[in-house]
Amino acid sequence: MEDLSSYYTLLRDPTRRKIIEILGTQEKIGFKELRETLGLGVGTVYYHLDMLSSFLAQNKQRKYRLNERGQALYRVLKEGNVPTTLEISETFSHRVGKWVFLSPVFARTTRPLRLLPISVLILLIGALGSAYAHVDPALFFYLRYSTQEFSNTMVLYVSNWIGLFLFAEVLTYLLYKRVGNDLQLLTCIGIASFPLALFPYFFTAGPMLFPQLGLAEVDMIRQGVLIAMQIWSVLLFSASLCFGKGLRLDKAVVISLTTIYLNIAILFLLGKFM
Repeated sequence: MEDLSSYYTLLRDPTRRKIIEILGTQEKIGFKELRETLGLGVGTVYYHLDMLSSFLAQNKQRKYRLNERGQALYRVLKEGNVPTTLEISETFSHRVGKWVFLSPVFARTTRPLRLLPISVLILLIGALGSAYAHVDPALFFYLRYSTQEFSNTMVLYVSNWIGLFLFAEVLTYLLYKRVGNDLQLLTCIGIASFPLALFPYFFTAGPMLFPQLGLAEVDMIRQGVLIAMQIWSVLLFSASLCFGKGLRLDKAVVISLTTIYLNIAILFLLGKFM
């Protein structure tokens, strides 16, 4: 069998090790039964199964089982021959990455009604900030010198993120045939808007935060902060797809990049690229 150190990311997660152990013991199991055994949400289970796809197979009844590589991995885990490099000591980079992607927060969305009010609150904060700063939200971008009324700007902000949710639903189905778990995805996408929800407040406060700088220098800082917030929001959107639709991060990134490219293309076509 290959060097197990190459599977560090897979094996360090206790849920994935538990899936391997369940399948090694029961030989085959349906998705519903596996989800009930794990006690996790649909999207979370799909995510872990996707991560383990090279170790799994499905029979005609769509039940999961270990393939040859999976059986070899199960034997290694059962015999306790896992190298010390695979122990669960959390590295600094992993801790940082976990919070960059807000994984502990998204993990709680398996019961989306608990965090849905927070998700809605974040959207309202972003909507109010956009209206107050007089910038038009354009999903991952902002357009200056808004001519919209206060209430219209707020509606536009919320509509952008609801539109993103609908787009993600359609694209995940077309590309990966993933359906369901809609409320969790909606909750996650609202949370993913957090960085960009804060930007209008920084935009307004810029001259006060840097009174010693000229308007041109303040604008440069604004642009730098906006780029950082955009990158963070795109990463959080990818995490939303991982938790809400159970996609592997590489698959989620495909949808995120498609979204940002379309966002830029539409703004260019409208002649409104900031």
